Amino acid sequence: MKIGVLALQGAFREHAAVLRRLGAEVVEVRLPEQLDGLDGLVIPGGESTTMMRLMGLYGLDDAIRDFDAPIFGTCAGMIVLDRERLGLIDVGVERNAFGRQVASFEAPLAIDGEEKPFTGVFIRAPWIVDAGPEVAILAEVEGHPVLARQGRILVASFHPELTDDTRVHERFLELVREEQGVRA
Repeated sequence: MKIGVLALQGAFREHAAVLRRLGAEVVEVRLPEQLDGLDGLVIPGGESTTMMRLMGLYGLDDAIRDFDAPIFGTCAGMIVLDRERLGLIDVGVERNAFGRQVASFEAPLAIDGEEKPFTGVFIRAPWIVDAGPEVAILAEVEGHPVLARQGRILVASFHPELTDDTRVHERFLELVREEQGVRA
């Protein structure tokens, strides 16, 4: 399985390390042609405005819109994928919804389909303010959606790459396997 990690800015190295630990071949994506042949793409946390500017500068915004494999966006990656920016998932997102950097926190998350709580790491994290009818909300914090899926798109407002728990990345890789089966 060949997974790209958008490597313009943000926590891309941490995602790459988790994916490699799970047996995926990882490609750091900085140019549109690097999306060719990938089975999935991760858009990491970072600073969403900077990421959008850089994606526009390198032509990655349109290339990612045209990318037809699964995509997993975390924190700023969730913002980038929302309906106001790339428009790949039907959610509205509030940036820095939980507060500034000093308000960063960890919280146990009850993730749909998981028996054990997952520790979510929230750093200047967004939350979903509204979701279209095709969006499945998979986890919430204090009533605010923080993990969601619509078709081949998975988004999290937290940073699963900053924990030793690989279940959210495993869920993404399972989505990639499902899509590979559909395409075959």
